[in-house]
Parts: sequence; C-alpha cells; structure tokens
Amino acid sequence: MKPSSLLPWLLLLAVCGVARAEKADTTKPTNIEADQMVYDDVRQVKTFTGNVVLTRGTLLIKAGRVVLTTDQYGYEYAVLYAAPGALASFRQKRDGGPDLWIEGQAERIEYAEQTEISKLFNRAHIQRMDGKRITDEVNGEFISYDSRAEFYSVNNSASGQSKPGAGRITAVIQPKVAPVDAPAAPATPAGKGQ
Repeated sequence: MKPSSLLPWLLLLAVCGVARAEKADTTKPTNIEADQMVYDDVRQVKTFTGNVVLTRGTLLIKAGRVVLTTDQYGYEYAVLYAAPGALASFRQKRDGGPDLWIEGQAERIEYAEQTEISKLFNRAHIQRMDGKRITDEVNGEFISYDSRAEFYSVNNSASGQSKPGAGRITAVIQPKVAPVDAPAAPATPAGKGQ
C-alpha cells in the first residue's frame, strides 16, 4: 500500500512546460485553513469549506471548497471548487531558476495523484512567470495536463473536447529573453543568406 500524502499538488502546477514544480515542496507539511472541515473516515473523504487556504512549501491554493478523497491504495484525488462568482487558484515556485513561478485559476480544478493528471474546468487560465514577468499563458474552458508525459491540451469546452462554435482558446508565448552574458548572434555577411 502506498503511503498517503495529503496533497501532491505540485504536479498540478507544472501545467505549461517542462519546468517542474519545486521538488522540495514534497517534504513540507500541508497546512489548511477553512471555515469548516468534515471528515468521513469510512469513505476516506475530507471536505474543507469556506475561504479555504492551503499552503505546502511554496504552494498556495485558495478555493471556496476543497474535497480530498483517498482510494484503497492510498492515492489521493482532490477537487477544488471556486466560491460563487470567484475562481479557485494556485501559485507555486518551479524548479529551474531562482524566481520561476506558475499560477492558475478555474471554477473547478481536479488532480489525480495516481495518474498525475490535472484538469482545470471553466474559465481556466494558466501562466508561467519569471519573477513578475509572464513568460507564457493559456486560456480556455478546459486545460488538461499529464505531468508524466509533460503534455497539456487546451480546449474550448468544459467537456474536454473542442466543439465548433463553442468559443476560442488563447495562448500568448512571449519571446525568450537571452541571458545578459550570452554572446551576440554572428552577423550575416552582406549578400549572404538573403
């Protein structure tokens, strides 16, 4: 039986690219604040309701309600629900640099620990950041991310399938910024390569 960890959300937060969520977060305790908690030990379901704030290392999650379910093998399945009129959100530091972050929001966010697949439903938005500078962002009604395969898709309907007339997805990919100490590209001689 696999030992259960309360919330392995760091895989959720690698949605937009190969940079992973900070690995050190896996060894940190999970702290949850809410207005109410209901724990069903028989069904292995924990429900946190009302201004839920979850922190684990650099991970910060905010939602109206969070439901955690543990299966018979110890794997967890988590669902974040937005408060009425709001969005559930997360923010976490990524490995690969001193100030790399990923942020996301949606009306509902689901994460399955066993498959390491994250799904964001309705008004879904993910952005990668270098400090305060947004490097990439995607929007759609549905975003799915498989962290094992480092593969994600964005669709125009919450069903997970793109449908004609259901709207458009958007993606903004910023140009890569060359490091300050990187050598300049060689000049092309006149008349060559044109």
